[in-house]
Amino acid sequence: MNKTVYEDYKYCVQDVGTVYIGSKYTLEELLNTEDVPFKFQLVTERYILPKADPEDTLETHLYYLEEKSFLIKIYRQLRARVKVNYIREKKHLGGRVTREYDTKMMSVDQLAGLSKEEKEAIGLTVQELAVSKLALMGF
Repeated sequence: MNKTVYEDYKYCVQDVGTVYIGSKYTLEELLNTEDVPFKFQLVTERYILPKADPEDTLETHLYYLEEKSFLIKIYRQLRARVKVNYIREKKHLGGRVTREYDTKMMSVDQLAGLSKEEKEAIGLTVQELAVSKLALMGF
């Protein structure tokens, strides 16, 4: 029997000013992946890992991040934004209401500001983390 490896949302893509990291990486995998920029690996090793579990995925780490955590300050310094999916209700002309998935970018502050119950009510899932390259150079 072959063991399949889940690789969706395990990516690191860069453009001119931003690094986009998929949310299914564990924090430990971020340190061992060559695609992830060295500066982000350094920030992860020095600041994020001492306050988090290495086996957590980036998705669960960001989802359960507390508003008063020191890590919020780190993500604020990195000008981090999170791409999330959520379920929204759309009203049609006949009064019919449908539920559909929508995607938006939000700051880590906004994400941490939502309570766990609010996140579960709208079916929020974290898709990716976007970090400014200019802010990474400051670390």
